[in-house]
Amino acid sequence: MRPPFLPPAVVGDLAEMDRLIGRRLRSEVALVNAVADYIVGAGGKRLRPVMLLLSARALGYGNRPGEREAAHHVLLATVVEFIHTATLLHDDVVDESELRRGRETANAAFGNAASVLVGDFLYSRAFQMMVEVDRMRVMKILADATNTIAEGEVLQLMNVNDPDVDEARYLQVIRYKTARLFEAAAQLGAVLVDATPEVEAAAAEFGRRIGTAFQLIDDVLDYSGVTADIGKNVGDDLREGKPTLPLIHVMRTGSPQAREMVREAIREGHTEHFDEIVAAIGDTGALDYARGRARKEVDAGLAALSAFPDGEHRAALAALAEQAVERDR
Repeated sequence: MRPPFLPPAVVGDLAEMDRLIGRRLRSEVALVNAVADYIVGAGGKRLRPVMLLLSARALGYGNRPGEREAAHHVLLATVVEFIHTATLLHDDVVDESELRRGRETANAAFGNAASVLVGDFLYSRAFQMMVEVDRMRVMKILADATNTIAEGEVLQLMNVNDPDVDEARYLQVIRYKTARLFEAAAQLGAVLVDATPEVEAAAAEFGRRIGTAFQLIDDVLDYSGVTADIGKNVGDDLREGKPTLPLIHVMRTGSPQAREMVREAIREGHTEHFDEIVAAIGDTGALDYARGRARKEVDAGLAALSAFPDGEHRAALAALAEQAVERDR
């Protein structure tokens, strides 16, 4: 889901980030290396680091003396990717997931204990690396973001098998668990160039809005995607008892029979009536509703992006925002 066109500078940044990931994932513990290599081999969209790199470049990072040599934007992009990967490792254990990015999850391949502990390794390595930037503002943003993500995980756990979760509670989980790291990534790009408070706030809002839209579409794809395309099992959210927006919309607008069917499926965490539930989702226009909600988030994000100077990097950020709502995987 990277933009169809990335400016050459960011293409180079990503190549350097890949090299840095390879170096910083090394450990004297063989199992850490095995699990880490497995995760990296699975690939990924790298959306959060791309957002950080584009944000920094759009605001002029690399133009001042010493910035190019320091390459703090690449270092922090790697930190963000490590934090994201750690959350995925822990998330898959909590959800008992078996498929991610089209292959076995790390917990399915190596066991829950190894996945949790390597996730901890990635978190601690990320904090080792962020210290190298030697900026308290950077550390505060990333520490706060990591704490909020953990709160989001707990909030989501509290919502599992609860059919009374409403749209507000659902969106709170998204903003804590998913959008917060997007927000931090875009904001860090602004911090690196000492942007004005107004521009930094605009960068944070852009990231938050696009991160929210991304997760909304992710939840849509759980009822409209194809396993081979989306890289996870279709229907996993229902199987895990997660009341996502398509289901919330059915329970708000569907027939009494549809509402009760969805409530029972969420309470019990089963996909016995998956086809009937997908039909109810279609009948109520739930996917269109969720896509429309994502569209509003993207539009708000693009409005915030107007605070950035015009240029190829801002255009790539705008393309990334559009893809967040138009994607099918």
